[in-house]
Amino acid sequence: MARLLKLSLNICVVFCLFSCKSDREKAEASYSFGVNNFAQGSAGSINGIARAIELDSTYEQAVYELSVAYLKRGLPHKWKEQYDKAIPLDSVTRIPWRGYLYLWFYRDYNKAIADFDASDDLTPNFVNQPQGHSVDYWRGIAYLGLKNYDYSIAYFDKYINQEIEESGEDWVELTAFLYRGIAYYESGDMDKALYNFDKRLEHGRDVSADAKYYKALIAQKAGDLELAEALVDGATEDFKQGYFNNRPYVETLRQIYIEDLQKLKLELNPENA
Repeated sequence: MARLLKLSLNICVVFCLFSCKSDREKAEASYSFGVNNFAQGSAGSINGIARAIELDSTYEQAVYELSVAYLKRGLPHKWKEQYDKAIPLDSVTRIPWRGYLYLWFYRDYNKAIADFDASDDLTPNFVNQPQGHSVDYWRGIAYLGLKNYDYSIAYFDKYINQEIEESGEDWVELTAFLYRGIAYYESGDMDKALYNFDKRLEHGRDVSADAKYYKALIAQKAGDLELAEALVDGATEDFKQGYFNNRPYVETLRQIYIEDLQKLKLELNPENA
């Protein structure tokens, strides 16, 4: 009887403690359960996050995270509707992040640029850095996607120069050199393209299938087929070791594949066909 009474008291205490929690605390508990026990985008994760929002609709992290779960589950129509609910809760963070998502998941370069530009208006005294890189870096990629090479190069210049000034050249994101090189290559400036591909290799332990591939293309254009073949062989080896530009979930901009390297190899040495 005493043990039953003690158990009943303990249950009462638990219920009392839970009932004393605020809506935000309950929402945080539900959110934590959903994101920590289930894969992102899974039904369990979505249910836990959705319950958190039911408990507290102003819980910005949950409102945002639910949109990401929809996006990674392949439900873009739900992503946009849900994501826009997070904007008024934290516009400084979420507008540039929306630009990043437009850039990579939708390839909507104009909308991405519009959000990156809007983030400058929101924070005129500092540069926003969604996903760890400045909006100048992301704008450089977006303008490259639009084949607006002048703007692409200008924003990569801005990003790279700021990184060098603040931290040194070693701190520049390696793909900034790669993408700036591609912008110069596609606009016809081979000397500046080579400079950037060499910078990518210099700061990346001389491994980059992409940089060597583009250098091989430049050597081919110059008629130095022996150098081009050596470069494409090096690019192929780097690719097989996993040293090529790629992204999770989506294809990266100007992504190369082993078939691109094989095709170039055959062009350089048709006898191997």
